[in-house]
Amino acid sequence: MSYQWNWGIFLSPAASGDGTYLGWMLSGLQTTVLLSLSAWLIALALGSLMGVLRTVPHKGLATLAATYVEVFRNIPLLVQLFIWYFVLPELLPFGLGDAFKQKLDPVTQQFVSAMVCLG
Repeated sequence: MSYQWNWGIFLSPAASGDGTYLGWMLSGLQTTVLLSLSAWLIALALGSLMGVLRTVPHKGLATLAATYVEVFRNIPLLVQLFIWYFVLPELLPFGLGDAFKQKLDPVTQQFVSAMVCLG
């Protein structure tokens, strides 16, 4: 098989006219890395805090941390996604929950649900 890849497409102007496709790829990579590092730092801080709180002698703080750990460890991720997407808007005040569920156009709703499900 002798397929000739067109690597020059990365250096050509993008369809919208604002930069090249390589610039878009690098911008997406930068966003992905920054978001991943931010999530990692938040998870590290929250996990460390909960781990330390489980060992303190104060009964209320230890119970709070143990409950947090057990809830997030024992509920499967898919169930958590359904809870955050379907149950949480019902618990929010009327206007905010409706805006979360209904004020998006159908294409945006599909995109957001795909982003949430696929990560």
